[in-house]
Amino acid sequence: MFHLISNLLHKGTFSHGIHPDENKHFTENIPIRRLPFAPELVLPLSQHFGAPSDLIVHPGQEVVRGEPIAKAKGFMSVPLHAPATGRIKRVELMPTAKGPKTPSIILEVYPGDSQEVGYYYERDIDEMSQQEIIQAVQDTGLVGLGGAAFPTHVKLSPPKEHTVHTVLINGCECEPFLTTDHRVMLERTEDLITGTKILMKALGAEKAIIGTEKNKMNAVEAIQKHLPEDGSIEVRAVQTKYPQGAEKMLVKALMGLEIPSGGFPSAVGCGVFNVASTAELGELLPKSQGVIERVVTITGPGIEKRGNYMVPIGTPIRFILDQLGFSGSANCLIMGGPMMGSSVSSLDVPITKGSGGLLVLTESILEGQHDQKSYPCISCAQCLDACPMHLNPSQLGKLANKHRYDEMQSDFHLMDCFECGCCSYVCPSGIPLVQYFRVAKSSLREKAARERANAS
Repeated sequence: MFHLISNLLHKGTFSHGIHPDENKHFTENIPIRRLPFAPELVLPLSQHFGAPSDLIVHPGQEVVRGEPIAKAKGFMSVPLHAPATGRIKRVELMPTAKGPKTPSIILEVYPGDSQEVGYYYERDIDEMSQQEIIQAVQDTGLVGLGGAAFPTHVKLSPPKEHTVHTVLINGCECEPFLTTDHRVMLERTEDLITGTKILMKALGAEKAIIGTEKNKMNAVEAIQKHLPEDGSIEVRAVQTKYPQGAEKMLVKALMGLEIPSGGFPSAVGCGVFNVASTAELGELLPKSQGVIERVVTITGPGIEKRGNYMVPIGTPIRFILDQLGFSGSANCLIMGGPMMGSSVSSLDVPITKGSGGLLVLTESILEGQHDQKSYPCISCAQCLDACPMHLNPSQLGKLANKHRYDEMQSDFHLMDCFECGCCSYVCPSGIPLVQYFRVAKSSLREKAARERANAS
């Protein structure tokens, strides 16, 4: 067994990065449990990258679990399906994790219903063409469940000049506290392999690699038992380091390839997909079902019943906290992990397709963080040594302070930053560098939008 595991360890990694405390022991060994249905589900029409879904139901209408309730608005969009059998109560603006309110469907759940999926039909994937699979993937409403929420069918449609030869399944889950992907690899292994085969067929790829970190060797062993005998799919464990799960870092670690600045993995012949998204695809596509629930890590010192839960999309955070034991304030909650997650603005914020984790902190922890002050940069270069994209966060931070955003973009490659938080984590002066970069990016995007509007 030792010889087998040694062969599965992959020496490749990326340069720089950090090693924050993992804090995964709270939930990594607890099997996935199902959370009860909330009395009302809040379903934002915009919960993925791209155009929001178009409403196709009306207040008072009854729907069954799995039924489409909003359709895709063009190619860069996906439909939305009813996570429960019930009645459309109303459509109104509701808060999101990032703050601004967005149009949302309020679904009243029928408490006496069995909540069996009532909207599906079987289909033979082997008989489907590549284009039929891509359309079917869009019909499921599947997006990246690792947090980015990028429509999966778009990833399956790379530029014509790019040929994808290898599918990479991302199971690194390097964000502290989160163990969603880990449990999916252990408990939904067959769905994972089925989904991987579907992705390979859709892209015409001959090979697939399921990559995870070496702190999840039990997942590697579980996957190894289900791999096809032809060797077309393999599993590798790379070094444990943050942000190993970032797309560009994973391609570097597993393939030794550099994705060009501003480019996508298809530019180097790769397609990268999250483990949870792939397992969901393997379960849903053969049955023509839509995404109606997802696994969420609910953890942290402020929650009593920590674990990984199967949660219906649209479940309000308030209901989750009532079920699992918490008394505090909305300021103690982070949607996602501590490195890249966002603070929750309201307890009415729902779980969406991109919600992989809910980190529940305590007031005492937050008070300690608020006491930290920021001091001037001492040019120690720790942020340069940490940045996985080899940027100069120190210089970017100084330019941000002077609102020289154009210079940040043109001379220091601001848009290559994917906001992993490594620079802020290591900064001895406590400078909130990532927050500066987010403000700068937002300003640049608004400026570009104004210029496009003026040009038209």
